[in-house]
Amino acid sequence: MSETNQNKEDAEILNLESLLDYQEGSVVSRMLVNKKVGSVTLFSFDKDQGLSEHTAPFDALVYVFNGKAEIIISKKSYILNSGQMITMPANEPHALKALERFKMMLIMVKA
Repeated sequence: MSETNQNKEDAEILNLESLLDYQEGSVVSRMLVNKKVGSVTLFSFDKDQGLSEHTAPFDALVYVFNGKAEIIISKKSYILNSGQMITMPANEPHALKALERFKMMLIMVKA
């Protein structure tokens, strides 16, 4: 193996559901990637927990990989279940609420 290859991190297979546990009455997050061009963050929400309405200057994708959530974008409500995703346009107000415990991956696209 060349010296260049030895300095690079090896690829890693990850099971998204096992990377983040639920905490009673809480929202938990774990950032997996944080680069100038974007980020990938995992979230777990206990039932009835959420994020209040806010905006972000970047487009984002939300992928629900476990549970059920209500996502409100520009005052319009969307119900997402396991295996579904939605795009959230930059600068549009949005909020999230756990209708039951759920886990999601947030992908922010900054470039």
